[in-house]
Amino acid sequence: MSLGFPRRFNPFASGYWRIICSPCAAIHAAVASVSVVAGETQFTVTHQRPTSFASALLKPTTPAFAIEYATSRGLQTFLLGWRNPTAEQGSWDLDTYAERVLHAVDTVREVTGSPDVNLIGFCAGGIIATALLNHLAAMSDDRVHSMSYAVTLLDFGLRAPITAFSGRRLIAFAGRRSRRKGIITSRQMGSAFTWLRPDDLVFNYWVNNYLMGDKPPAFDILAWNADGTNLPGALHGQFLDIFRDNLLTRPGQLSVLGTPVRLQGITVPTFVTGAVTDHLTPWKGCYRTTQLLGGPSTFVLSHSGHIASLVNPPGNPKAHYWTGGVPGEDPEQWLAGAGKQQGSWWEAWAEWVIARSGDRRPRPGHLGSERYPVLSPAPGLYVCDLVPTR
Repeated sequence: MSLGFPRRFNPFASGYWRIICSPCAAIHAAVASVSVVAGETQFTVTHQRPTSFASALLKPTTPAFAIEYATSRGLQTFLLGWRNPTAEQGSWDLDTYAERVLHAVDTVREVTGSPDVNLIGFCAGGIIATALLNHLAAMSDDRVHSMSYAVTLLDFGLRAPITAFSGRRLIAFAGRRSRRKGIITSRQMGSAFTWLRPDDLVFNYWVNNYLMGDKPPAFDILAWNADGTNLPGALHGQFLDIFRDNLLTRPGQLSVLGTPVRLQGITVPTFVTGAVTDHLTPWKGCYRTTQLLGGPSTFVLSHSGHIASLVNPPGNPKAHYWTGGVPGEDPEQWLAGAGKQQGSWWEAWAEWVIARSGDRRPRPGHLGSERYPVLSPAPGLYVCDLVPTR
């Protein structure tokens, strides 16, 4: 009998199912792949330019704390909630996802009356958002006013633990497998990432659970981390190509929405974050984004690792981050001149995005609009694998 991976947390004692967001609802669904969730701000005023979260970890709960914090700062906030694909959606690729993000941006613009939005992407969500920004830049389209990146890698040229999977034969095998099956499952992806840190993420719990007989702890961050998603075979194959050949850094070698990717053409202001102990997207790799894009960029370095840096609400006395001047080519030089700040990088991000959010105005009296009325309570029907009727 195979015991499989030891359990790392107790999901029923972690508060995992507790939704903490302000009142919100799904207001739009596009071709059965994404729903737009509108959050009601807690304040009596909100900024003119809304903020949209695009998380390619595709977990409806991971950004929940961030949304609560954003609305508490008077930011009218929208979240993209993606459907968990099956083999039937195996043909969905970067074009599919980037187009759905564009549909979501237009939905937010219609609901709010704002001509443009501020966008933030988590992890690989930043790759999808970048593909869209590249297309918009080529079209001289300014629907996105600013872009924020949370632990996103666009340059895969630096040595990192994840490059253990960079062998061409291994990548070719993984690509053939996902194309043949139509998807790569969340369990398969989770297993691969887990073995990047076997001492911490495998043997530590094997000793605790099997040898010591202790029960796994209640740990909400690990619960969110375990809430994985499948990836369509086509999208997975493109991600593998980007990873293997570092395509995003090679102008014209990748096209999305019919537009060759040239990152220097993206000139919107950007807010870029990395995390000190991140083993998936090392902070120096995240820092490279500030040099790849063509617009002004701000970099902030968070304490902790990949997931803990994202789920990082203000109030944790152990939390801290570094801020510095205009980022140059050398990340170590930037860090040497940076100052350590107590608290969460969310606070620095909020100040940055508020400065780019237009004038304050009265809070909307209801969610949605006449064209995009409320369809269902948040986070929408896709989490139940149900397709909205309109």
